[in-house]
Amino acid sequence: MSNWLTRMRQGLGRSSAKLTGGIADLLIRRKLDQVALDELEELLITADLGVSTAAKLKESLAKRRLDKEVTPDEVKALLADDIGFILDKMANPLVVDQTQKPFVVLVCGVNGSGKTTTIAKLANLWRQQGLSVMMAAGDTFRAAAIEQLQIWGERTGCTVVASEIGADAAGLVFDAHARAKADGADVLLIDTAGRLQNKKNLMAELEKIVRVIKKADAGAPHSVLLVMDATIGQNAHAQVETFKEMINVTGLIVTKLDGSARGGVVVALAEKFALPVHAVGVGEGLDDMQPFDSRTFARSLMGLRT
Repeated sequence: MSNWLTRMRQGLGRSSAKLTGGIADLLIRRKLDQVALDELEELLITADLGVSTAAKLKESLAKRRLDKEVTPDEVKALLADDIGFILDKMANPLVVDQTQKPFVVLVCGVNGSGKTTTIAKLANLWRQQGLSVMMAAGDTFRAAAIEQLQIWGERTGCTVVASEIGADAAGLVFDAHARAKADGADVLLIDTAGRLQNKKNLMAELEKIVRVIKKADAGAPHSVLLVMDATIGQNAHAQVETFKEMINVTGLIVTKLDGSARGGVVVALAEKFALPVHAVGVGEGLDDMQPFDSRTFARSLMGLRT
């Protein structure tokens, strides 16, 4: 875990450098006056924390430190506390309900977001917990997606249900659910297509997959995860809105924090959509994703040791 925390701090290094450098520049030889607060608010917005969140953080700082002498480290610590508080209610690790067998997890997101790799990481995590996991290659339009999932299946020791390119995704998912049930699998992880170029077709496909799953299990899917790429920054808002329109998203997983200077978008998403953030990823390895910890994230974002 300590090694992962180090990677988290390193992964958020670009985001924290942008923020902490700006805070230090703002507060050189000056009190935290109204002008400084306004400039700080602008800095938070440009760091992708969002307008609403930036305003709340500014207001909180004003109540406690307006026109007082403060050091950059004090401001960073105060901001980290407030950000952690905002995120606390969103930090919600995804737990498999073992009374639902199989526990069906539908994973969506645009192509390139890290969706298939995230499925592998989840499978690996649950395998380490002693659960049996099956994966369904529901993105039947991309050979690369099917092949990648099959490779991850071999590495994680999970069965992958796949079909030929262009096959009906809903039919594949129905067969996968039947097989998972027959084999007594604890979890069924379903990959899906992420082609936003034609939203109408994608919406129809996702809706059909859900209808078919519900014919097999009225309570499924038990979890609908949206995988978000942190490097896209504020564009993440439009993606969440689009997928929420298409399907009942129940939680977020944020990937690629190690390659982004836009880690603050996690805070903005949590504030705007009130969706649980189940986990964050900081690399491509199977162990490079961990349950989301609000306080650790907030302090890492501010360049503070956790």
